[in-house]
Amino acid sequence: MGKLEVEKVTFIGGGVMGGAMIAGLLAQGLIAPQSITVSDVHRERVAQLRELYGVQGTTDNVQAVAGADIVVLAIKPQTLPQVLAELRGKIPAGALVLSIVAGAPIASLTEGLDHPTVVRAMPNTPAQVGEGMAVWMATETVSPSQREQAQAILGALGEEVCVTEEKYLDMATALSGSGPAYVLLFLEALVDAGVYMGFTWPIAKKLAWQTMWGTLALIRERGEHPAALRNQVTTPGGTTAEALQVLEQRGLRALVTEAVWAAFQKSQWLGGKK
Repeated sequence: MGKLEVEKVTFIGGGVMGGAMIAGLLAQGLIAPQSITVSDVHRERVAQLRELYGVQGTTDNVQAVAGADIVVLAIKPQTLPQVLAELRGKIPAGALVLSIVAGAPIASLTEGLDHPTVVRAMPNTPAQVGEGMAVWMATETVSPSQREQAQAILGALGEEVCVTEEKYLDMATALSGSGPAYVLLFLEALVDAGVYMGFTWPIAKKLAWQTMWGTLALIRERGEHPAALRNQVTTPGGTTAEALQVLEQRGLRALVTEAVWAAFQKSQWLGGKK
């Protein structure tokens, strides 16, 4: 898709993710800076975004959404009830609402805003550097052109996948939403293992970080199943096989599955589904 054919996109919330989305849209030339309005409770943040990107800024949410074609909700979950009450009935009738508020079900958004045209998305933190993964779904009143707009906005953050049932958003929260923390924990453990063996921390960090980065680059370029690539570096009776045997014996696979499942159940509970 080319440029967003809209006159005004409003961001309610100019924090880390809101700022990343603005940066992504502008970097890809999807919209002009003057067509973006950001509203945030912190005046200094509004001023910062104005200076960085040349966007419009305000601390008045109602003023910000006036005349908007797309309204992006990029606020913290704890502030959502207040914002919904403030904006109820104020969103322009034909506008698309795109929410990245964690754990906020579509029903609470449509009812709270009294507005049926909503896309709910679950991005993750690598979106800050344009390497994110966003999973999203749309209500029935979202038009084909609005679906393309949502896809373009989320695509500016990295990769995106559209799903048809909201349960998949809870699954995405557990897998890709929380996923960076799992990867970082493993990376931290790998560095610690290097230090335990006798490397200095800077050297252990460099070895572990580049190994993970390079492995991800390899799998992206080759497109092969992880098991196939793993088998290529596992010599029978060798050091890698010995290490993998320990990980399998200690139940790494089962532990990861159990952890992701726990996150999934927590996501459902937070969304009022359990």
